[in-house]
Amino acid sequence: MHKVAVVGDRESVLGFRALGLEVHTPTTPDQARKAVDSLAKEGAAVIYITEALAQLIPDTIARYDDKIMPAIIPIPDRQGSRGLGKAAIYKRVEKAVGHNIFNE
Repeated sequence: MHKVAVVGDRESVLGFRALGLEVHTPTTPDQARKAVDSLAKEGAAVIYITEALAQLIPDTIARYDDKIMPAIIPIPDRQGSRGLGKAAIYKRVEKAVGHNIFNE
């Protein structure tokens, strides 16, 4: 079975541990890059990452865009959504379909 992990600030992601997910709480962009790369090497299938942290390491996130695993999914943090996750989904759907079907 493949692992699912969450990467983000402590207050936003600690509750995921109760659901059985592996939780990483880096405090710097470099630590976040290392956490994502380490999880990918360990065979994580899904890595949820807070949008705030994902914005700090776009180069690392982009490296996994065309790979099947891990799926890196931006999620809102405790302060709310920044729209990054929604934008990423729209971008992938537009790439797959050929145009924006959401009309936003």
